[in-house]
Amino acid sequence: MTILPQWLRRPSILMNDSSNGPWGNGGSGEDNSGAPRNPWAVPPGGRKGTPKPTALDEFLKKARGGGSGGGGGSGPQLPLGANARNLWLIGVAVVVAIWLIFTAVHQIGPQQRGVVTFLGRYSGMLEPGIRVTLPAPLVAVQKVDVEAVRVDEFPRDGSESVLTGDQNIIDLAYTVRWRVESPRQFVFEIRDPTETVRATAESAMRAVLATTTLNQAIGAGRTDIETRVAQTMQQILNDYKAGVRVQGVSIRQAAAPASLIDDFNAVTAAQQEAVANLNNARSYSQQVIARAQGEAAAFDKAYEQYRLAPEVTRRRMYYETMEAVLAKTDKTIVETPGVAPFLPLDRARKLQEPQVEAAPAPGGAR
Repeated sequence: MTILPQWLRRPSILMNDSSNGPWGNGGSGEDNSGAPRNPWAVPPGGRKGTPKPTALDEFLKKARGGGSGGGGGSGPQLPLGANARNLWLIGVAVVVAIWLIFTAVHQIGPQQRGVVTFLGRYSGMLEPGIRVTLPAPLVAVQKVDVEAVRVDEFPRDGSESVLTGDQNIIDLAYTVRWRVESPRQFVFEIRDPTETVRATAESAMRAVLATTTLNQAIGAGRTDIETRVAQTMQQILNDYKAGVRVQGVSIRQAAAPASLIDDFNAVTAAQQEAVANLNNARSYSQQVIARAQGEAAAFDKAYEQYRLAPEVTRRRMYYETMEAVLAKTDKTIVETPGVAPFLPLDRARKLQEPQVEAAPAPGGAR
């Protein structure tokens, strides 16, 4: 018996087309012997149809210059010769147009000014309106509101304790109003303008209160303190070239600490009463002065008349004086050679009226 090598026997197995092969009879299903179906054979229901193209496939096919696909329908077609390069050019043109519109065209409001920088260096100022510059990143425009009044409150919550010149402590709260005067300096000269203004206000307030007494701080000296703080702030900001104009300082609260509030309220009430009394005294003095001035003016007029007719004026003044004096006294007229009493009729009328006797008290003597 001849034994062939194993590799010589394999082709016969591969060439075996017997219906009893390892995958059965090669049919579409299992044969009667129950062998498994060949996976590379046609399925029982036949091959499925080709799937329909999607919308993305249609678009890509149109971009490559093809038809609408799937039967040559009458859908929208690109112009003759349009290809992917044209679409890229259109997209780039749209992007460039948007870039130019948003970086080269600037709308400056009526209350704004535009600070222009070319490659980071100051280049100019844009006035209100629609302005056109070179696009970014060559040119940048920063809009600054020059009319809005900014308000900063100190401190941001509650009140802070400040030492006065007479070594007393008060609880203080105040407000600072400011606006931008020079946009160029506001943008370039200081790094953080808002925080710089706040630090300047706090420093100026403490410096002014260090030379002010407690009574002035909580009393009538508030107006003077506000004015001095505003002037000190403006001087410091001018030295910094901050481009800021201080509009005003308002002290919202200036009171003694809570442990001494009752005593300071009593002092404040006494000061207000003193001011009221002083005002009343000034008003009374003004009334007296006005009355004296009126009397002096009347005397001057009488003197002018006296200079024109001394005897007549003297007699008239005598009669007027006697009339004023005798009107309040009982009078007796004396004539030569006898004396005649003056009978006041008003008193005579009273004498003629019957007098009612008072009733005796009960239990009294009769």
